[in-house]
Amino acid sequence: MSLIHELRRRNVIRVAGLYLVGAWLVTQVAGTVLPMFGAPDWLPRSVVILIAIGFVPALIFAWVFELTPEGLKRDAEVKPEESIALQTARRMDRMIIAVLAIALAYFAFDKFVLLPRREAARELASESSSGRVTPARPAAHLPENDSDQTSHPIPTDSSIAVLPFVNMSSDKEQEYFSDGLSEELLNLLAQLPQLRVIARTSSFSFKGKETDVATIAKALNVANVLEGSVRKSGNTLRITAQLIRTVDSSHLWSQTYDRELTDVFKVQDEIAGEVVGALKVRLLADQVITNEHRSSNVEAYTQYLIGKNAVRRGTFDNWLRANPAFQQAITLDGNYAAAYAALAANEYRIADRLGDTAGMEAAFAHADKAIALAPNLLDGYLARATIRIAYKRDWAGAQADIEKALALSPGDVNAHLGHAGLLRALGSVPEAIAAARKGIEFDPVSAAAWVLLGRLLNATPDHAAARQALDRALQLAPESEPAHFHRAILSLIEGRAEEALVDFGKSGTLYGSAGVALAEHTLGHAAKSEAALQVEIADYAKGGAYQIAQVYAWRGEADKAFEWLDRGFDQHDGGLTFMRIDPLFAAVRTDPRYAALLKKMGLPP
Repeated sequence: MSLIHELRRRNVIRVAGLYLVGAWLVTQVAGTVLPMFGAPDWLPRSVVILIAIGFVPALIFAWVFELTPEGLKRDAEVKPEESIALQTARRMDRMIIAVLAIALAYFAFDKFVLLPRREAARELASESSSGRVTPARPAAHLPENDSDQTSHPIPTDSSIAVLPFVNMSSDKEQEYFSDGLSEELLNLLAQLPQLRVIARTSSFSFKGKETDVATIAKALNVANVLEGSVRKSGNTLRITAQLIRTVDSSHLWSQTYDRELTDVFKVQDEIAGEVVGALKVRLLADQVITNEHRSSNVEAYTQYLIGKNAVRRGTFDNWLRANPAFQQAITLDGNYAAAYAALAANEYRIADRLGDTAGMEAAFAHADKAIALAPNLLDGYLARATIRIAYKRDWAGAQADIEKALALSPGDVNAHLGHAGLLRALGSVPEAIAAARKGIEFDPVSAAAWVLLGRLLNATPDHAAARQALDRALQLAPESEPAHFHRAILSLIEGRAEEALVDFGKSGTLYGSAGVALAEHTLGHAAKSEAALQVEIADYAKGGAYQIAQVYAWRGEADKAFEWLDRGFDQHDGGLTFMRIDPLFAAVRTDPRYAALLKKMGLPP
């Protein structure tokens, strides 16, 4: 009698089949169900190991024993005429078919129902851990493009967006005041680490739009929205505020305040306290919400808001208009730390554009003054960190300022973007990308944040992600000159010079001529490239030394590239802090002068 025949007679093969099918079904169900109940990782593995260990004993048992009407007996003890092995075999066949049917049904359910959910959960966890969080879909007033949108965490009750309060005053020029009130409320709430507060850029992107609360909630990923209005007449204020739960648009709290202008700070504190109470955010025992942006002089506060409003317009002319307002605020209140910090940041912007080192020194002094007056004011540390990175090249000092800023306000987008800027200068690209994505978590519709992320990703092989980020920036701010410029660079390094030329043409005066010189060189138009470069040199030899060096480096003219990099070093050109990650300098990185310049800047090779 052959071994195969004997295995069949004793139903060993059927036992093996039934065991394996049942084992597969058990392991699949265990792997899905046990984690749902918080079982430790070792438990599903243990189930698989035990089943594997039991396979051989099950086969031995089937070989040795036979099921009879009197129960289990050793096979050797069962007479052939008393054996019911054939009936047992038929029953086992039916059992195998039934288990197979169940296994196939489970396989289909797992593949088409459970697997997509698990993959979505893994993607969500991955993006949350990396800080890569973006709106599920743009708000109704933003350009529709789902291709660059990713899921993000389900909003919790402790998340909020402060929308710009509506200016109900007869004088529309008073809008700076209603905007300023909204921003200060946002700043107050952002001090609470228990509360996720969406940054100003994202919240204010809905200004003047007829957008419903549900759409705002979906775009910003928040569970609550604070909105209101301000009516200012002379020194009299009427402020209304309401807190809305976005899941059902129900009002959690609302209040109207009639106050004198001198009470504006008291109203801000009252509203912030009421919001915290309505959200039931538990405060730390020693935690006090303070507003370091206030002044004892109402007119000084007004001038501060006027200056901030001008800066946000984002043009060089408005930057120039902002400085007198900040200086007037300081004249009215010599201890106004927030005005000193705002003046420092704005002075540096202007000085960097002009290559004015004296202006950079003045900006640094004003940042120091802001910190001395208000050691707990975030703005001073951020302004000083920026100046230390781009002008002083004081990397340790900048790191200390960034750490202090993050400690004061962990949810401040500018603190995370400043951290990304420092890491970028040091050449820590993956860490810089993570910091930029963390900033986007708090300000998901900030074009500047997406530009920085795209610029960082340009330094990696992940060109698809870089283009996605820069495209997103241009969806949010179609006229963003930096976004066009860095998308053009991406096209350039991908060999798409014609596309690059189009974007360079939209990059503004500082970047545009240099960009055209880059693209025309790649297209083989040497004369056009040189003509564009000479325009750049004529207009921006002082403020644009870095851009000029970019062109020479891309064209392979190393001597000229390092000549202009040295000029940029002497002029304290902030662009040099991007040198470590700039793909346009790839051809000159092996030149000994490149390492020497990094060393002179105090940067690692």
